[in-house]
Amino acid sequence: MTDPVGKLPSELDQLPDRDPEETAEWAASLDAVTKAAGPHRAAYLMRRSLQHAEGTGLALPKLLETDYVNSIPTAAEPAFDGDLEMESRITAWNRWNAAAMVTRGARLGVGGHIATFASAAWLYETGFNHFFRGKEGDGSGDQLYIQGHASPGIYARAFLDGRLSEQQLDNFRQEAGGDGLPSYPHPRRLPWLWEFPTVSMGLGPLSAIYQARFNRYLANRNIKDTSNSHVWAFLGDGEMDEPESTAALALAARERLDNLTFVINCNLQRLDGPVRANFRVVQELEGAFRGAGWNVIKTLWGNAWDELFQLDTTGALVRRLREVPDAQFQTYATRDVAYIREHFFGAEPALAELAKLLTDAKIAECFYTSRGGHEARKVYAAYKAAVEHKGAPTVILAQTVKGYTLGKGFESKNANHQMKKLTIDEFKGMRELLGLPIPDSAFADGVVPYGHPGADSPEVRYLQERRAALGGPAPARRVHAVALPQPEERAFKALYKGSGKQEMATTMAFVRLVKDLMRDKETGRRWVPIVPDEARTFGMESLFPSAGIYSPLGQTYEPVDRDQLMYYKEAKDGQILNEGITEAGAMADFVAAATSYATHGETMIPFYIFYSMFGWQRTGDQMWQLADQLGKGFIVGATAGRTTLTGEGLQHADGHSHLIASTNPASLNYDPAFAYEIAVIVKDGLRRMYGPEAENVFYYLTVYNEPKPQPAMPEGVEEGIVKGLYRFKEGTPATADAPRVQLLASGTAIHWALEAQELLAADWGVTADVWSATSWGELRREALECDEALLRGEQRVPYVTQALEGAPGPVLAVSDWMRQVPDQISQWVEQDWSSLGTDGFGLSDTRDAARRHFGVDAQSITVAALAQLARRGEVTASAVKEARERYGL
Repeated sequence: MTDPVGKLPSELDQLPDRDPEETAEWAASLDAVTKAAGPHRAAYLMRRSLQHAEGTGLALPKLLETDYVNSIPTAAEPAFDGDLEMESRITAWNRWNAAAMVTRGARLGVGGHIATFASAAWLYETGFNHFFRGKEGDGSGDQLYIQGHASPGIYARAFLDGRLSEQQLDNFRQEAGGDGLPSYPHPRRLPWLWEFPTVSMGLGPLSAIYQARFNRYLANRNIKDTSNSHVWAFLGDGEMDEPESTAALALAARERLDNLTFVINCNLQRLDGPVRANFRVVQELEGAFRGAGWNVIKTLWGNAWDELFQLDTTGALVRRLREVPDAQFQTYATRDVAYIREHFFGAEPALAELAKLLTDAKIAECFYTSRGGHEARKVYAAYKAAVEHKGAPTVILAQTVKGYTLGKGFESKNANHQMKKLTIDEFKGMRELLGLPIPDSAFADGVVPYGHPGADSPEVRYLQERRAALGGPAPARRVHAVALPQPEERAFKALYKGSGKQEMATTMAFVRLVKDLMRDKETGRRWVPIVPDEARTFGMESLFPSAGIYSPLGQTYEPVDRDQLMYYKEAKDGQILNEGITEAGAMADFVAAATSYATHGETMIPFYIFYSMFGWQRTGDQMWQLADQLGKGFIVGATAGRTTLTGEGLQHADGHSHLIASTNPASLNYDPAFAYEIAVIVKDGLRRMYGPEAENVFYYLTVYNEPKPQPAMPEGVEEGIVKGLYRFKEGTPATADAPRVQLLASGTAIHWALEAQELLAADWGVTADVWSATSWGELRREALECDEALLRGEQRVPYVTQALEGAPGPVLAVSDWMRQVPDQISQWVEQDWSSLGTDGFGLSDTRDAARRHFGVDAQSITVAALAQLARRGEVTASAVKEARERYGL
């Protein structure tokens, strides 16, 4: 609604006005300025007033958008701490070799990207020469999230530095021989160089935020002093469209992560065309980051623009820059000066008059090349301001030209992301532009040469001296493996002995185990519990008062449940990461903790527990990121299976996460049925991931919310639990010639199988052996390894084949998962095979009704077993029909 004079109501209308007459005078003054000098002048005065007020400390809301100019004027730039001419030559060599490497690879059809690094070269070089700390100095060094498509430039710099050879550059994207370079930052493929995989767009910025936060977590818990570590994330403006890119901006500001800097390369282009064709992405990003509470630094224009801004006495130039859409500005970079005079400066008379004072050469320089991101002094000023800013993270919006220095055939072209090579003539033109001493004779064989000034050249010495002063090479990944001692046996024994008559869900068994392990004197403090705001769902509230929930501010309020035993306790040194409703954020936490052994030389043991449906399905890409980054820890899909989560319905019922998880080679996947199996698996996981011969794997366990009595561990089953299969309960034949069947079950399905075992014996005289299949995936993995060994002439029998060897009768596998999960092992089972599963969508109902619906309850298993035996002629077909009728199927 509006008031009688048509003015929109405002929150100010709710505040008392102590002097309405003075307020009216201020409003009248603004009206007068608008009338006399125009709305632009009035707006300028208002913004100046707000800027002045902010500088005096008045608490006012900040503007979300500033003018389309540099945040740091040329006159305010700090002195450049380096030899600019030398750094220009180094950058020229790196530009050349990055383009040469991709072009040479294009002959083999392996592809590559040239234009991204060409636009961002100075953004990286300035950091490498002046800011990025290496791992050979104090602390852990800086963490660098390199934009994936810029990897050729990083390889080129490593080549100049002597860390890579020509042969390795020629093996770009050719890894099968073992000496190649991966296409993008892939730690698993090049573990001495890359720390963080980033080319799955959106995960880099999200991970960088949580890495910066985890750095503070380590420091606040007195595990590692990370005060000298700064996280740098290099991103593309198009990448910021990914929802993960901006998902945690508020977290970074809320926790005052001034150890974090985003550098967004605003070349205004994404993969197919302009990022914001009809809008201005820089202004949009500025508003988003300022609104989230970040410090924003815009580095848009090079020094050539200074003259234009000085001549702009009316503000017409700044207004025009603010209104021109990105796609049009991209066009200016590709058209002649006459076009720019007409379409840019011709927009209003004041601009046309300004253009008369400019030479064609000046206009060409400004619109073709002069961008803030291409000038080392401006980038240096932005970086220095970023690392010195306190109390908030910083984003640098650096404007560049995509394909800069690659020639008119590349620069600002829509297709340049897909262009994989330059011609020899284009390289010769690039050589002249960069001033490189590469003779024509070097092109004699029609192949572009690599360039290098020599291992003892001034350029290489300067580069290496700079890196030495900053703590060694970067990027670099270092692992100083220190095995963790195995926890005391006491925690595991509590689950080995079972629960007696007391019922316990396996979810609770896992939480109880970890709670005990967190008390271990040697390793307890290294556990990192992670949960996305459902700790109470998983019975983890008992950890709140003892371990505490991490908050860098501590607890600034009195919790509503303070008088209760398990109250909500936040602490600066809290151990639990309770992330709120963000599985992506919790998974980013996990990645940071799981790789701390390399990033910081501090081994942590993260476990991340979540609704199983919202793990691999929702954040599966981050699981691959975790594998690439060689992360370790326990991922726990709780409330697992399609029928145990009563009442929640289709979207909550997970019947397929094990199938998705089985596609990841680094993930060891288990579906334990009993508490003691969990204890054995976790104990073995601690040995494999953190023992003397640590492996770069992680564990995925599914646990259930269905309370059941937990049996004591039988003797001699540990090997079978770890390998994936063991006989849990052997059937007792009623007669010597009784038909026999083998029931394989995982997770909660073992209880249905045990009931079916009784039904088969009591009602049909059939003997059933019940096997616990703790891991269909591990059985398959080992069997595949045996198949591969056959190709090398080695005779190996898969464990699953050995385990079932001689077991009489057919095999029937059942689980709370779709049939494809157990069917993974069918080809290595010599007996007749069939399976039951929960294929289809989930539904809301009781557990019994859901299991009958999917045909996996004890009665369905019984009928399916009889049907198998009937096909073999061991029971009559009428028995199967009778069983269906008796059980109401």
